[in-house]
Amino acid sequence: MNVSIVGAGSIGVAFAVVFSRSGCRVALCDPDAGRREAAGDELWQCLEGLQAFQLLDEEPAAVAARVGITGSLEGAVRDAELVQECAPERLDLKQELFQRLAQAAPAGAILASSSSALPVSQYAPQGDARRRCLVAHPGNPPYLIPVIELVPAPFTSPDVLQRAAVLYRACGLAPVHVRKEVEGFVFNRLQGAVLREAYCLVRDQVADVEDIDTVMRSGLGLRWSFMGPFETVDLNTRGGIVSHAAKMGPAYARMGAERGQNDPWTPELVAAVEAQRRAQLPLEQWGERVRWRDEMLMGLRRLRKAEPDATA
Repeated sequence: MNVSIVGAGSIGVAFAVVFSRSGCRVALCDPDAGRREAAGDELWQCLEGLQAFQLLDEEPAAVAARVGITGSLEGAVRDAELVQECAPERLDLKQELFQRLAQAAPAGAILASSSSALPVSQYAPQGDARRRCLVAHPGNPPYLIPVIELVPAPFTSPDVLQRAAVLYRACGLAPVHVRKEVEGFVFNRLQGAVLREAYCLVRDQVADVEDIDTVMRSGLGLRWSFMGPFETVDLNTRGGIVSHAAKMGPAYARMGAERGQNDPWTPELVAAVEAQRRAQLPLEQWGERVRWRDEMLMGLRRLRKAEPDATA
């Protein structure tokens, strides 16, 4: 597959690692000569790091050979099947770039933006090309954090969304379909909720920065590294989500109200979440899954114990 990456900053270079490591031919484009020169060195450093941890199936030189760095956007996207825009988070710049991409890229190319918050409907061009536009927001860096949020606009073709999911999955990423355009998508809305509360706790002198980081690093983060918040609370309370919501829902509602938030867990909402969890894990398998959780935590504790600077 031919992939074009527009923007050779840290995310652009990281995507070059993702795609070249999976065997794609990559054209990495940036108008700044200094950035193009630095990108080559950064790519090589990433590949050497991956090799040191046995995360490459080939020698770094073989992977790097599949990446070409250029200053010509039109030349970079000429044969692209997927264009990954990695420009700065500026609406005017993305509008200009997508207009150029619509004219220069092949008629079947997927036009994807790495935007962290801006929905593609704000900068996709007019005309048929807009049906091939969507956001593909990665974790950072994507060659180590595989989740990628696929956020179509209302006008994005369902076929394009499906093709994008297949392509990213083939490159080792884990696509998530975000069903509505909301600022920040899912990744940054979840991260933002934690950060807002963390800042408030510091402001209110409840805890200092290091103690809050310790709670995340040695507490919530250990569980969240292999399961999400819904599975976490589902396994924390015998009886699952319904039992947890009944016991803890009022307290969480009071915490939210303290911050000016009024988003109660209504019976209908809890029932919808419960239905999705039980489809994934019937209650009769709950005990077995709890044992799996504990074994995963034991493995993580063993790894953390082996780290020379471990604080947990």
